[in-house]
Amino acid sequence: MDKKKQPRPKSNKIITKILKFFGIVIASCFVLSVGVVLLYKFVPVYWTPLMSIRRIEARHDDKKLNIKHEWKDYEHISYNLTEAVIVAEDDLFYKHNGFSKKGIERALKEKREKGEVKHGGSTISQQTAKNVFCTNHRNMFRKGMEAYFTVLIELMWSKDRIMEVYLNSIEMGDGVFGAEAASQEYFKHSAEKLSCTEACLIAACLPNPRKWSVKNPKNYVRQRQQTLITRCRKKAYAQKQESKN
Repeated sequence: MDKKKQPRPKSNKIITKILKFFGIVIASCFVLSVGVVLLYKFVPVYWTPLMSIRRIEARHDDKKLNIKHEWKDYEHISYNLTEAVIVAEDDLFYKHNGFSKKGIERALKEKREKGEVKHGGSTISQQTAKNVFCTNHRNMFRKGMEAYFTVLIELMWSKDRIMEVYLNSIEMGDGVFGAEAASQEYFKHSAEKLSCTEACLIAACLPNPRKWSVKNPKNYVRQRQQTLITRCRKKAYAQKQESKN
């Protein structure tokens, strides 16, 4: 006579249902995140989580904040700004896969020697992932999400697309987001006409655009601007000499 199968304990059934539920949630989140990244490969990014956070912060402080932002296609943003932010933020942007060992080591060295990190260890790819898909909260979960979306955009977007979204979404002042808004706010002309000097002034403030002002730059910002101008010109000269050989 065949033995009857013993019914599974009720606790096992509950655990199975819970695991299945979490599996569905994780799979759905993965599909959704890939879908959003794929969408933003082609569609302009008109709003970011940080813009909402700044609005909420202003409301909490009983202040009125007007978000200034206007999308501009990459070809309508001066290459001077591209060069300036690469020199200032991530000089290996076109060579790495989203993460820079050199940048991380530099940030750790600054933290160890000066007690603070002024230039950061995040690449432009990481900053883009944070700006577009994450919040600005400093915790391990956000860093994990930032790393995850960095991998996705590096896999699914071109480097030029990453740069285009970065230049259009980066915070460049109080309520000022993106190259076009910054150019209009500070220099009264389009981002397409940004000079090397203007671009380097914007880039000089990027590590902390709410503390360092493009409108009223202090000595440190001016010094950093001059350093960036020098490095940009040296880079341009080196590229010119290389093209001759």
